[in-house]
Amino acid sequence: MATNTKNNIKKKDWVSTFTLVGKAIIKNNSFEIDAQSKKSNWVYNSLNLGIDCGEKYGVIYTSMMGGYDKQRTDNVIRTKGKDEENPDRTDYTKSIVIAWEDRFNEDILATVGNDQFYCVGLEKVAEGENKGKTFYKNFLSTYDAIAYIKEHIVNGMIVRVTGDLQYSEYQGNVQVKKNIKSIVLSNVESENDFKATFRQSVLIDKESASLKNIDKDKGIMYVDAKVLDYVKEINGVEYRGNYPYTKTFEFKMDFSNEVLTRKTFNVLFKVKKGYTQITFEGIFIEGGATVMPTVDDIPDDIKELINIGCYTEEEALKLCATNGKNEKRMVLIKPYIRKRYNDDGTTTNIVQRFEERYTDEDLYIDIPKIVDSANEVADKTNLDNIIDSSKSDNKTESSEDDMSWLDEI
Repeated sequence: MATNTKNNIKKKDWVSTFTLVGKAIIKNNSFEIDAQSKKSNWVYNSLNLGIDCGEKYGVIYTSMMGGYDKQRTDNVIRTKGKDEENPDRTDYTKSIVIAWEDRFNEDILATVGNDQFYCVGLEKVAEGENKGKTFYKNFLSTYDAIAYIKEHIVNGMIVRVTGDLQYSEYQGNVQVKKNIKSIVLSNVESENDFKATFRQSVLIDKESASLKNIDKDKGIMYVDAKVLDYVKEINGVEYRGNYPYTKTFEFKMDFSNEVLTRKTFNVLFKVKKGYTQITFEGIFIEGGATVMPTVDDIPDDIKELINIGCYTEEEALKLCATNGKNEKRMVLIKPYIRKRYNDDGTTTNIVQRFEERYTDEDLYIDIPKIVDSANEVADKTNLDNIIDSSKSDNKTESSEDDMSWLDEI
């Protein structure tokens, strides 16, 4: 396999996470336990979990997968260690390799960074001083976490799910996978408090957004931004680095005030040079949520059946319920303001916006053209064969922000 040596796109101050609150949807095919790969000795557990986040957001699907090679005796888990000076934090420069059979060893787990675990909290403490509180259990492997979730999750259970967004490309379309990091019971009771939110760092240049590319009915402006995510290879060429995918987001705007609209665009999306990196808070809007009609929405022929007593009004309303449109939207709402903890114990609020973070040259990918078995030259810009876009571990420390852009407000 040919190797590309120019893969130096580094993430810095990068955020790509999601939070869902809603009802868990458990189906017959939601879990695969101890499944055997048809192509290798890989044994795995997988979870494909839908979360009904209500009529406003829809049903959002999340996933989890992990396993081991049953023929190998040296299966390992690679993770990060604790910061020696501040054990509550993770030292991302400290790599730890743990033997598969040691993944439950408490002494070894005590050296692992707190945010490296998969957290599950689907039980209530039955007795003692913590009776009625949620019992949390941490796992180093998704293989074990999935098995535990299967034993304790119940269809319709209201949960809070958090995790990482993972981008990949298939047949010219950029796809977004939601990988579970934590799933716990939620105290939310009303659907009005359900949510489907994300935080995503994006790269924008002069061509990314325009007030001409809008939808006034939806109240949004389309933003063609770049997001960075890890790939192992492209077109059969080993890459192992971050790739700049182009993803179309929507930015929520109020077009009734032309002056404010223009000012918002200039402050957030006007780029003078290179690529500006900015982290947004946003919401998912996806099809699949059940939309309950009112009596006025019921067709006249069905109303007649209610009048003659064939159906009650409640039965008719349930029968006339429909599913929302099949859509997958990521709507940017506002810039993310992060709280940074200083060495002296104080905190500073920082807007995650960095001008000229990258240039065109920084994001250029030099993938050599290769010849396939039919002696046809592969197009280095064709990403249909990008495979295994698993997350990298290149987390970095945050740095100071340039706040000068806020002077325009």
